[in-house]
Amino acid sequence: MAQNPRTSETDTTPNATRNSGLSRRSYVRSLAAVATAATTLGAAGTTTAEDDYEEIEATGQTITIGDGETWENKLIDMTTGQDIVITAHSSDWTIRNIGFKGENTSGTGSATFGISDTAGGSCTIENVYLGDGSSTGNGNPNGHGQTAFWVAPDHSGHIDFKNVNIQGFADNAIYGSAPGNKGGGTIHIDSCFAANCYVSHFRLATEGSKVTNSSVYVDDDGYVGRGIWAWSPGTVEVEGCQIEMNGHNTAIDAGANGQGTNVVLRDTDYDDQAGIAEHAGSTVQLEGDSGTDPEAFVPKGTPTTPEEAATGSN
Repeated sequence: MAQNPRTSETDTTPNATRNSGLSRRSYVRSLAAVATAATTLGAAGTTTAEDDYEEIEATGQTITIGDGETWENKLIDMTTGQDIVITAHSSDWTIRNIGFKGENTSGTGSATFGISDTAGGSCTIENVYLGDGSSTGNGNPNGHGQTAFWVAPDHSGHIDFKNVNIQGFADNAIYGSAPGNKGGGTIHIDSCFAANCYVSHFRLATEGSKVTNSSVYVDDDGYVGRGIWAWSPGTVEVEGCQIEMNGHNTAIDAGANGQGTNVVLRDTDYDDQAGIAEHAGSTVQLEGDSGTDPEAFVPKGTPTTPEEAATGSN
C-alpha cells in the first residue's frame, strides 16, 4: 500500500478563548463512551440516504484527491484494523465533513492524510473528526507512530484547517513544518481542537502560518507531546488559543535542530508549568491579553463524533 512519505525533518524525542460550555475534561474523557454509543457502520462504500454520507471501510486503500476536487461527507470505519490513506498533492482542493470511527491500529506508522498545494493555490480542510486516535503499538521501523495530517515539503500554496478534532495520535496531530525547508507554503489552523498526541499537536514553520481560536489539551491518560512547535524560518503566530498541558512537555516550543525561529503569542493562555522553550536564538513574543491560566475548549462548530463530522450536522 502506498504510504505518505516522511522526511528527516522529524524529532520524536520527548521534550521531558473560552467559548464553549462543554468542560474540556469531561469532553476528553467521554469520547470513548460517545464512540461506543454511535451508530454501527454498514457495508463499505454505501451511502446512507437519511444522513447523506458515504460509509467506507478501511481496507488498506489509498484515496487520491486531484486539482479542484472536493471530497466530502464520508464516514471511515477504522474498526476493521486496516489502514486508509488520503493523499491530496495537487491544488485548490477541499476536504470537508469527514469522520473516522475507531482507533487506527494498522501499525503502518504513516499519515492518515498526506497533503499539499503544489501550485500556489488555496485548499481547505474543514469539519473533520479524528478523535478516536491511534493505538500505542502503531509505529513503523523508523520509530514514527501514526500522524493525522502531514504536509509535504513541496507545499507552496495555502491550506486552511477549520473545525478539526484530533486526539490520541502516536505522532504529530498536524505536522506542517516541512514546507519551511522547501516549498514555503502557509497553513492557518483555526477553531480546531487537539489533545493527547505525541511529539506535537500543531507544528508549523513558515512565515504567514498561524494558529487561531484553537485549543490543545494534554492529561495523564494519553500521549504528552508539545502544545505548539514552531520551526524555522517562521515567524509563526498564535492568537486566541488555550494551551492546557497539565505540566507535561512544553506549551510553546520555538526552534529545532540548531535553527531558531520567532513566535508571536497574542491573547493566548498557556500552561506556565509546561512553559515556553526558546532554542537556537528563537524568541516568543507575548502580546495582548496573554496569560498562564489556560482552559482548553472545543471550538463551536467542531465535531465531537464521527457522525457529526460526516453529516456536517454539528
